[in-house]
Amino acid sequence: MIQQATRLDHVKEYYFSAKLREVRALEAQGKPVINLGIGSPDLPPPPQVIAELNEAMANPAAHQYQPYKGTGDFRKAIQEFYKNHYDVKLDPDTEILPLMGSKEGITHISMAFLNEGDEVLIPNPGYPTYTSVTKLVGARPVYYELNEESNWNPDLKALEKSDLSKVKLMWVNYPHMPTGASADKAVFKELVEFAKKHKILIVNDNPYSFILNDHPKSILETEGAREVVLELNSLSKSFNMAGWRIGMVCGSEKNLQSILKVKTNMDSGMFYPLQAGAAAALRLPKKWFESQNKIYAARKEKVNELLTQLNCKPSADQTGMFVWAKVPNGTTSEKFVDDLLHKHSIFIAPGFIFGSRGEGYVRFSLCAAEEKIETAIKRIKK
Repeated sequence: MIQQATRLDHVKEYYFSAKLREVRALEAQGKPVINLGIGSPDLPPPPQVIAELNEAMANPAAHQYQPYKGTGDFRKAIQEFYKNHYDVKLDPDTEILPLMGSKEGITHISMAFLNEGDEVLIPNPGYPTYTSVTKLVGARPVYYELNEESNWNPDLKALEKSDLSKVKLMWVNYPHMPTGASADKAVFKELVEFAKKHKILIVNDNPYSFILNDHPKSILETEGAREVVLELNSLSKSFNMAGWRIGMVCGSEKNLQSILKVKTNMDSGMFYPLQAGAAAALRLPKKWFESQNKIYAARKEKVNELLTQLNCKPSADQTGMFVWAKVPNGTTSEKFVDDLLHKHSIFIAPGFIFGSRGEGYVRFSLCAAEEKIETAIKRIKK
């Protein structure tokens, strides 16, 4: 038998990949599961985006290889998007690199900057892929704990008391997933100063900044950030285009050139019509986000009704497309989720999958129609 690579010995299959098989098996048995666990938007992309994609299909060059750095118009649209919504000025030729989804960027950045044995600061709780990719490239995860009392922001003074000599990279994610916490300008300023002091590359993963949030922020707004910061962004959540796999990384020319060395050996460019559609999305006016947020706000009200029925307590001041809540005393997040799935055919995400600091919490997705959430409430009331 051919043995798998040792790099996989400490990496598990993604939780949702395995758990959704269980959900599909229950559905095959005739149980109508309401899925409130996944952050996959159920709403359609903007109609202008679909029209632009279809029109681009007729372009004679549409089906050929495209530039590794994306089309000039797509990069220009990203530049306009950052200027209009974050007040960040970027050079479209040197400070923007389109990606096939920001998840691709996590791998590319890790491969570009991490050597075996380097240490990586990872939020706990946080997105599990940060840990998985760190291990896959042979680096070592070092977790920094977040808690509700500090609004899920990092305690940099506590971090400085530890040995940071091997730390090469730090993942941050604001608005934060899974907790929905935001970071203000002061937090971003402290992060940039921390990065410069300790020679650490900070990467802010920023796909949720427009959802139920009137004041989207970018860490690149911070003075001097570009020297020590990269920012990932995505069209998946904000424009209901998760399956399109379109994102971007922004930062200094030097850092993007390092990522490009990896990227050019991993893919052969993004399908032209996808880039054309994405450019149209990025140029939509702010009223697009307002219309989406009215829908998400109504759904959140329903989810909060569901939380009341379940005796779960949500964290305060949450943004994004999830609701993060404490489970009742006397149970674990895994047991709570499994009981809800098997007794009521409702699937949500357990907090433990996001790290040890996520234990005792669960995550509800807003990517389901109000009617489905209402049905979930009725099932609990029975």
